[in-house]
Amino acid sequence: MSGQENGLQQAPKWADYKLPDLLFTDAVQQLHATIGKEWDALRQSACQTAAGRALWRHVIHDPLADLLAGETYLRSLHEKIEKDCINNASEISGVILAIRTLWIDSRLEEALHPSHGKETQIVLLGAGMDGRAYRLSCLKECDVFEVDLPEVLQMKTSLLQAAVESTNDHQNARVIAKSLTRVEADIKGNDWLEKLKVSGYVPEKNTVWILEGILYYLTHPQAMQVLKIIADKCTTTRTTLLADFMNKPSTSLSNSLFHFYSDWPDHLLPSLGFSHVTLSQIGDPDAHFGLLHDPSNLFNKLRNLPRSIQTHPDGTPCCRLYLVQASGSPTQTLEPADLSLNIST
Repeated sequence: MSGQENGLQQAPKWADYKLPDLLFTDAVQQLHATIGKEWDALRQSACQTAAGRALWRHVIHDPLADLLAGETYLRSLHEKIEKDCINNASEISGVILAIRTLWIDSRLEEALHPSHGKETQIVLLGAGMDGRAYRLSCLKECDVFEVDLPEVLQMKTSLLQAAVESTNDHQNARVIAKSLTRVEADIKGNDWLEKLKVSGYVPEKNTVWILEGILYYLTHPQAMQVLKIIADKCTTTRTTLLADFMNKPSTSLSNSLFHFYSDWPDHLLPSLGFSHVTLSQIGDPDAHFGLLHDPSNLFNKLRNLPRSIQTHPDGTPCCRLYLVQASGSPTQTLEPADLSLNIST
């Protein structure tokens, strides 16, 4: 079995990880101190996601992830990973973040294939500390829009500027995308789409919408409003949605944080206007990436249970994370045969 196939077995030793010197500069430490003091759990989740990408660097090339995550979240996740390795855990902390990132990266690259015609714009809703505009070569012909709360985007800009001022190596902070526009808006509100348009988003242009790690923080009405706005675009242009959905038992992990859920997003999205939907679970052939080498891991157990079952035989909830791609365009009509599902029933 090759290193690519068995993932972590050939990965660099986690204990060898060293925090970069850049994190200990006064400017960067002050900025992350503000995050620790002033940001709530939703905002801080952006740094936690960046930490996952930084520590799974053997499969994700994101040179800005350390900076955007910060010392606190990097140390916390690294301690969990070390503990998992010592205990020979069947799945290592952060693997969900790694697989979700790789899955969206791969689906995004497919959606940008030249066969799909004219150039495409990318909109990241709840962009947080995402670094795709800086690391994905497939975006070099794309206009990218990052939409998030003002304090999140301003902090991100300040961290990147601090990095540029602290080092002679500006390569990592160089945008690869054709353009990058940050749009300060709250997607829980009613004006984010208008702010997006004012910032240069063109409703008639092919668009890939990325909602990564954000939907379940919204209330049901808020999430449905966002999804309906995106689905409505299918009537005017080629529209692709890449998102992750929690099922109902997953919201029990933290009732104060997680709200929106969908046990059957592959049924929900066609009802809103998408004509093609594919759904994957962590561990499926397209959502594995050689990172789940232990056949007894939790994700394989979940995949072997019908999705209608919401509790394991031992009584614990079946907490599932669905990776979903949905698309539609004015030339497509919703027919039963069009609903292509890659799911565990």
